[in-house]
Amino acid sequence: MPLASIPSPSQGVWYLGIIPIRAYALCIVLGVIVAVWLSERRWRARGGQKGTIVDIAVPAVIFGLIGGRLYHVITDWQTYFGSRAIKEPHQALFIWEGGLGIWGAIALGGVGVWWAVRRRGLSFTAIADTVAPGIAFAQAIGRWGNWFNQELYGSPTTLPWGLEIDADHGGEPGVLYHPTFLYESLWDVALGFVLIFAGRRFALHHGRLFALYVAGYTLGRFWIEGLRIDPVGGVDHAVTFLGMRINQWTSIVLFVGALIYLWATRNKEGVEVVVPPSSTMADPAHPADQADPGEDGSEAAEDTAGEADDTGTATDGTGEDGNAAAGGGETESPKDAVSEDETPRADEGRIENGKAETETSAAGDGDSRPDSDSDADANAANGTAEADADARAADTGDTAEAETVTKGKNSR
Repeated sequence: MPLASIPSPSQGVWYLGIIPIRAYALCIVLGVIVAVWLSERRWRARGGQKGTIVDIAVPAVIFGLIGGRLYHVITDWQTYFGSRAIKEPHQALFIWEGGLGIWGAIALGGVGVWWAVRRRGLSFTAIADTVAPGIAFAQAIGRWGNWFNQELYGSPTTLPWGLEIDADHGGEPGVLYHPTFLYESLWDVALGFVLIFAGRRFALHHGRLFALYVAGYTLGRFWIEGLRIDPVGGVDHAVTFLGMRINQWTSIVLFVGALIYLWATRNKEGVEVVVPPSSTMADPAHPADQADPGEDGSEAAEDTAGEADDTGTATDGTGEDGNAAAGGGETESPKDAVSEDETPRADEGRIENGKAETETSAAGDGDSRPDSDSDADANAANGTAEADADARAADTGDTAEAETVTKGKNSR
């Protein structure tokens, strides 16, 4: 008789009134919480936004539970269907009774993640690398649900950490079994820490850290799966192929695939999107630091236009090229503009006024006095347009006028 052993829980469900509290479900929920918490911290450390992992976790968990159950039912279909079935077909939906295939959970959960990150414009590989350690820790916690359900155990052993399994779950009195659930839990914990270290030490990006997780997990799962004797794929036995269980073959395929991916992306570089493009610019039509006009938006827009026109006026005074650009490629005198349109537009008035002020400043440079005759002619030609321009120049300050006078002096 062994001196020590690991007892199995006598029950895996408790009732809060009429509400059942199942240990298997609690372990899964706790694992998800730990994975989301850790992944959220890692994502923010990488420059991502707060709450991104929480939002993505919702479809990932839903898809993952569906995928995990589908894999279990497909690979262990004889438990629910056929002449040797020990459960009713509708019990295939009873996820709380145990039976989640990690392969299906990761595969379909990944589809949920891909759908969520595509809607946000994020890099799928960046998310995968971020959550990889968290998934390993979640699996480590979730495996303790198998302990409460007395499943996932190995062949008989005399080791002091042998697991007791009662007769209702396939055990024999006085016989201990390898606690393969515990082996896998410890392996997953170690793998999670290795992934964190490798991610920091080697800066594995573009999905390489997630590929390392797949390779590391399948390596341990292949060994642990070889110890198991509980049925998988059959009612009283495990389905085997060439002497190995189906989960061992799955481990081999995924392990090779992960190595191929690591080799194929060993030199892959480039920027991965960790911040949604929409968050870098509040309004696609404006820069991020430019506010939209408020209630007096028309006045703000008009002032902005006036400042732009004043800048254009100062440019016109520098020479013929600037004058032609402001006039649409043609040089036109103020008198011609008035003759063509008796009521000049505000823009034309501002441009003509700028020219008159430039000529006045240039003439006044020689005798240190403004040319009164030139001002009078310009004012007569401009009419009401000059008054409007003077008022606008007063609103915007003396800066534009000073620049115009300076440029007029320099053009001599």
